[in-house]
Amino acid sequence: MRLNDRVAIVTGAAGGLGAASARRLSEEGARVVAVDVDGERAARVAAELPGEAIAVAADVSDERAVERYMAAALERFGRVDLHHLNAGIPGSFAPLPEMALADFERVMAINVTGVFLGLRAGFRQFRAQSGAPGAVVVTASIASLRAAADLVAYHTSKHGVLGLMRTAAMYGAPLGIRVNAVAPGIVPTPLFAAAGEAQTGGGGDMARRASTAPMRRAGRPEEIAAVVAFLLSEDASYMAGEVVSVDGGATVVSTVRPSGGAGLWDPAVVDGYTRGA
Repeated sequence: MRLNDRVAIVTGAAGGLGAASARRLSEEGARVVAVDVDGERAARVAAELPGEAIAVAADVSDERAVERYMAAALERFGRVDLHHLNAGIPGSFAPLPEMALADFERVMAINVTGVFLGLRAGFRQFRAQSGAPGAVVVTASIASLRAAADLVAYHTSKHGVLGLMRTAAMYGAPLGIRVNAVAPGIVPTPLFAAAGEAQTGGGGDMARRASTAPMRRAGRPEEIAAVVAFLLSEDASYMAGEVVSVDGGATVVSTVRPSGGAGLWDPAVVDGYTRGA
């Protein structure tokens, strides 16, 4: 019960990583505010948690909606201690020359502006609580640390998330507010799978792609949630501005070494995929 009586907000809580995080934090004693644009699903998640919880329907890219979910937390629980800024979308698989501006801007709005607004709201509330210490975890990604020629907006947004996290950590640490990030690898969730079930690099081949990581399997939402709970707890009291990869070892692989897979693919196939062939 590391988080006993702490109040935790989790965005993107209706399923996948967010639902797993809400459950783990609740199991560790936190009172949870489950936030999602899908209010009905968020309500179901909140109702199934072992501890006290509420659900709030909110679009995290909307400034007033962020203020509303913060106000709902305060009305019910009187304070906010922990914040898991998890909401995000994968966006279009279109290659760079064909990507629509609207698609790019929507991903940036949810994945980057949503984190900015959440950080700002959290810091304002921590200040209002007479400078009470708090902790924030943002959901980054393996895409924050590496690049690919597809999911252009997603990769860009997840790199931006780390910039926000690090600037917030620099500001918050002297005030007793810790900000860190978790960077999941391949974790099959309904949101990502639905974005491209039949698409190469989408949902349908996630297990196969994950088998190339050193641990040879995909991750589970519960495994990401465990790291989130650790980073939000006092067990991580001397951590700020850190990115913790939870990806089965994928980010440590050197693909130009034989043991990292060099020579085990046909570059012509990769080049053709990049060109949309």
